[in-house]
Amino acid sequence: MQNKKTTNRRDFIKSGAVAASGFFIVPRHVLGKGFLAPSDKLNIAAIGAGGKGSSDIANAYNNGVNNVVALCDVDMARCKGSLDKFPNAKRYKDFRVMLDEMKGDIDAVTISTPDHQHAVAAMDAMSRGKHVYVQKPLTHDIYEARKLTEAARKYKVVSQMGNQGASNPTQKVMMEWLDKGTIGTVSDVHIWTNRPVWPQGSPAPTDKPALIESMTPQDWDLWVGTASWVDYHPLYHPFKWRGWWNFGTGALGDMGCHLIDPAFRVLGLGYPTEVECSVGQVFLKDWQPEYNPEGCPPSSSVQIKFPATKRNNSPVTMYWTDGGIRPFHPEWIPANEPLAEADSSNGVLMIGTKGVMTCGTYGNTPKIYLKNGEKIDIMPKADPNAKPLPEHGHQASWAEACKAGFNSKEHKGLSSSFDYSGPLTETVLMGNLAIRSYNLRKSNGKNGFNYDGRKKLIWDGTNMKITNFDEANQFVSRQYREGWKLV
Repeated sequence: MQNKKTTNRRDFIKSGAVAASGFFIVPRHVLGKGFLAPSDKLNIAAIGAGGKGSSDIANAYNNGVNNVVALCDVDMARCKGSLDKFPNAKRYKDFRVMLDEMKGDIDAVTISTPDHQHAVAAMDAMSRGKHVYVQKPLTHDIYEARKLTEAARKYKVVSQMGNQGASNPTQKVMMEWLDKGTIGTVSDVHIWTNRPVWPQGSPAPTDKPALIESMTPQDWDLWVGTASWVDYHPLYHPFKWRGWWNFGTGALGDMGCHLIDPAFRVLGLGYPTEVECSVGQVFLKDWQPEYNPEGCPPSSSVQIKFPATKRNNSPVTMYWTDGGIRPFHPEWIPANEPLAEADSSNGVLMIGTKGVMTCGTYGNTPKIYLKNGEKIDIMPKADPNAKPLPEHGHQASWAEACKAGFNSKEHKGLSSSFDYSGPLTETVLMGNLAIRSYNLRKSNGKNGFNYDGRKKLIWDGTNMKITNFDEANQFVSRQYREGWKLV
């Protein structure tokens, strides 16, 4: 955690007195252990170094601009690429042990674990004064997102969520379009994805296959982490964990932070006020629908409402669909035009009084279709002298902000610090709260049940509470398995 001593030293380094003396580069050893000069290299550790974690740590490393000092993963076979790329990095299975042992030798961490471990890893790191980059969605639960947002301010650490499209310059173009009044005032937003592309909606496995060779029983225990205990199964690890509420957040959690982000940013949205949904069913035996409370549904349709904002003077209704279900063509988009992306598989439509603004995943290919039939497709011009950074420099800009410090213009300029990505994640997880509440039922006293969770749910964002169906509030947070806590 930064203290007055840290701040004073950094301020002194950047002061005119130091500049006048001609000392522009201050080595780490001069500042003392735990103090980082902006000119120094950042010491970064990865919690989750395989899959998306491999590109997160590599992009933060930025071709040697920074140091990678430690790699933590419970399945070393999954992160072989990172191990080969950073052979001198210390290796760990348990991030808690890594943070204990390396203490002042780590400045920042990337966290790219399954969703259920994001919050505990990030909070542990932040409480020790480490800057954090956390993959999307920021957390598994709404409560966790709120606590991480507050903790980043409390511990004065630089934060960024891994929704790399937030750093796409096209998002600024879309904001300018709205500010100029090009599409008028927006009232409806349609967002959709072709996910899931993993098994979702099937019953929980009952067989117990042997644990994979690259993991020990102790490794599996660490992988399960905060979640309720289950035996190893390939339907959980690797990758397919996304379809199980115990570990993942489904199609909405996977793609919502990418696809909802442009509308959330352009329209300046905040906490929603209400949510309603319907979900697809799986038919297993005798064509009877099967409800599996442990698994995410194969498809869902969610409606979320927001109040008017300073950026867009109108209430907004957001419609989310997944499982390959997309919206129909709005009136002003020609019949033969694809929606948002070339194959219409994922996208965003912001429908205004004068036209429709569209974009694809990560804010790519923004376009406007005006009421008068005109089409606008203006992409920002790239600097011919600039060498483009991977993923729009999303990780690299975070690393530079870490070196500059919490109060720096670099940190304030980040596109997805927790001040922004925390509320965005809460909105995404609000949809999941409705999905998980959908099949909650009460006895109606007549030998039957009412599915009360299928009604519209009213949300008090400030207090993180559904006000008209208390049973739904069980999904705002969860009970961690013994031995784990949100520090």
